[in-house]
Amino acid sequence: MSDTPDSAVRTYTEQHRTTFLDDLAEWLRIPSVSAQPEHEKDVRRSAEWLSRKLSETGFPLTEIWETPGAPAVFAEWPSDDPDAPVVLVYGHHDVQPAAREDGWSTDPFEPVIRDGRMYGRGAADDKGQVFFHTLGVRAHLAATGRTTPAVHLKLLVEGEEESGSPHFRALAEAHAGRLAADVVIVSDTGMWDENTPTVCTGMRGLAECEIELHGPSQDIHSGSFGGAVPNPATALARLVAALHDEDGSVAVPGFYDGVTELTETERALFAQLPFDEATWLRTAASQATAGEAGYSTLERVWARPTAEVNGIGGGYQGAGSKTVIPSSASVKLSFRLVAGQDPERVQEAVRAWAEARIPAGIRHRITFAPATRPCLTPLDHPALQAVARAMGRAFGSRILFTREGGSGPAADLQDVLGAPVLFLGISVPSDGWHGPDEKVELDLLFNGVETAAHLWGELATALR
Repeated sequence: MSDTPDSAVRTYTEQHRTTFLDDLAEWLRIPSVSAQPEHEKDVRRSAEWLSRKLSETGFPLTEIWETPGAPAVFAEWPSDDPDAPVVLVYGHHDVQPAAREDGWSTDPFEPVIRDGRMYGRGAADDKGQVFFHTLGVRAHLAATGRTTPAVHLKLLVEGEEESGSPHFRALAEAHAGRLAADVVIVSDTGMWDENTPTVCTGMRGLAECEIELHGPSQDIHSGSFGGAVPNPATALARLVAALHDEDGSVAVPGFYDGVTELTETERALFAQLPFDEATWLRTAASQATAGEAGYSTLERVWARPTAEVNGIGGGYQGAGSKTVIPSSASVKLSFRLVAGQDPERVQEAVRAWAEARIPAGIRHRITFAPATRPCLTPLDHPALQAVARAMGRAFGSRILFTREGGSGPAADLQDVLGAPVLFLGISVPSDGWHGPDEKVELDLLFNGVETAAHLWGELATALR
């Protein structure tokens, strides 16, 4: 365990609180919206601002890495300990679109502090969670008397996460040697709630598919030809109906091959979380839960693979009736994947399953988008335990464990670098990511600072 004095970390953090918040507010004023071409220069300005600030923090090397889209920022601070483990921190500096008319109480790019919270686009997602590492590493040095971190520290902060990270994997592959690390820390995630500090242990992967069925070369009269030629809409409906069995399991043969099953320990830890199904349903804007039999709601969204219909269409959709056999029909499907599943094998299985069910006389096209791999760190991994200890010291309480049901570029880093991915985030559901009045809880933000300050010593010890 690190010998970083907790009180010294807290004292240093408090002494620099005002300057830290002023700097964060300055960064939040840059509307680095990667999805909107009119903000292209702002995204670059955001990268340049961060690069300068990391240099001021003490990083001896900071670089702006170009991509065909928005730039990323790379920084490196070697440890004077030649045997120190190498840690890469990931985050992003681009933000979602925001405008006052979207329902914001104040200008989204003019941050304000109210009732212990900082409001502004990017306050939680993800500038605030990237920026707490700058004060965290300085507090680590001040409290330990070191002149360099206890780990060989690297940062990679991309500029296109809110646009789907279209160039991120290529960037990671091109710089794999520079990014090489023993462990990756992702600070683009959150906790269960304000009173329940948690560490995320993994994210699901994603495979997306579109199936298009074509029958007649044009819409034809259902009275003259119905019952005598194949109907692509009917074929599609049967295909979708066959996607799940009566227990809610995905009925594609081979879909579950390799799935890493939940351990009883993980199930018990999930059950300790203060989950209220009625509250969750309100957040989901839904009336009832559903899904694979034998699993709780949290287990279904965190640790089980799924198949969902994202969009379906075919034939006449206007007012009144139009009695035709449509010429085509299509469906968009998404498959959330868990540890142990291979996206390419899942895609092959889905293709074979669909093609076996398409009747004669129906032409088809099945296309897949680039897949995202799942990532999972075992509970007993020493680096994960180091994160939990560091967070426990900062929060002064026991740390529980969660997973994320969504997907993100963290899996690309795991895949390219061959390093375990760990999650360190302090955001909470009420922070309103992507919505109006996005905010960050200041007490939690500074808990994040303290966690980062403790983490480098904890990892240096755990990974020896």
